Amino acid sequence: MNHLYKYAVLFVFSIVLGFAFNMFLLPHEVLTGGVTGLAMVFGLLSPINAGIWLVILNIPILIIGWMKVGKEFIWNSIFSVFTTSISMQYIPVMKITDDALLSAVFGGVIAGISIGFIIRFYGSTGGFDVIGLVLTQKRDIPLGGLIFGLNSIVVFVSGFIFAWDLALYTMASIYITGIVIDRVHTRHIKLNLMVVTNRGQEVKDELLGNLIRGVTVMDGQGGYSNTERKVLYTVISRYELAIVKSLISSVDPKAFVSVSETVEVVGNFRRS
Repeated sequence: MNHLYKYAVLFVFSIVLGFAFNMFLLPHEVLTGGVTGLAMVFGLLSPINAGIWLVILNIPILIIGWMKVGKEFIWNSIFSVFTTSISMQYIPVMKITDDALLSAVFGGVIAGISIGFIIRFYGSTGGFDVIGLVLTQKRDIPLGGLIFGLNSIVVFVSGFIFAWDLALYTMASIYITGIVIDRVHTRHIKLNLMVVTNRGQEVKDELLGNLIRGVTVMDGQGGYSNTERKVLYTVISRYELAIVKSLISSVDPKAFVSVSETVEVVGNFRRS
């Protein structure tokens, strides 16, 4: 039932994402960020639907992710990308409103809600989401700056090919989408992670082997059962949350995991 529920959520919000693209953004030549934005550019400039370009551009990225990130996450991402692509074949490209700014705002909000829930249920829309998880695993790269730069390419392409006012609408749409994703998925880029588990060594090894983060291990005791347990503490970025939950679940499905926002980190923290 858990798997059925997860795929039902991924299916519904992948279709809603296609609705946001075809009903709000594409009719006004307003783009979204990342690889999806590039797919929209190619779809507007060629007779091939943007949904098909979305699959084509994501194929090499998903292959790399399959080898580097994990099969469950990439399989969920493939499911989401293909569902969005197919929905874009059948949802007509038509204007809900003639106001491009309104379309950029509401399209960005709907896209942000959809992507936020897709990420929350351990999937992605491919593209920069997968690239981000691959890079944050082993490399100390400022991911926020990297994604901003890649999204800026989409904005400049929109300006040069279409019009600069549409490029500004694209920038607004990308910004709104990012804010809504953070609200739906997790509000802050840095997160406190605490894990209480009977398999402390295995969980620690799994986290250290797949992340660039350090882990603090403490001894704990169950207040009711008096059972000795290990308490693991670390700080991660929001891009790592989906893979971390999967790693912990694969080692100890009964582990107690607490995730909370952190206002500031001082010291040796790699800011991916």
